[in-house]
Amino acid sequence: MALVAVSNKRVILKRYLTACEIGQLGDEMEVVTAEAVPLSVPAGSSAVLVKNLYISCDPYLRNRMIRHEVPTYISDFVPGEVVTSHGVMKVISSGHLDFKAGDLVWGMTGWEEYTLINNPESLFKINYPEFPLSNYTGVLAYW
Repeated sequence: MALVAVSNKRVILKRYLTACEIGQLGDEMEVVTAEAVPLSVPAGSSAVLVKNLYISCDPYLRNRMIRHEVPTYISDFVPGEVVTSHGVMKVISSGHLDFKAGDLVWGMTGWEEYTLINNPESLFKINYPEFPLSNYTGVLAYW
């Protein structure tokens, strides 16, 4: 049986910002369509494949777009790689015992349509789906 695969639009950081560019929008990010993503996790993996539903865009992300010589409280983004932040996701496929297809979760994810989460211990199930799901990128995330 052939694996089903889909294209995957993603936002990547093209280049680091300089200190004088803070607060300006320009050509530092780009939307690209990546190679086809299989809609299942690799056999024997404990990873979780998610479809991103909501992604946060917070002020601290600007600081991650600058290259720091001295490490800060959170890692810098890397040019050419997907931008990441908190998000709300739906599990598509799972090799982890705690998550199954259809579960709604929140945690760190990529700014892309589908993300393979290799460390699903950083994901949290959504316990109150009756609240607007977008709230789990902020106020409800730690409830």
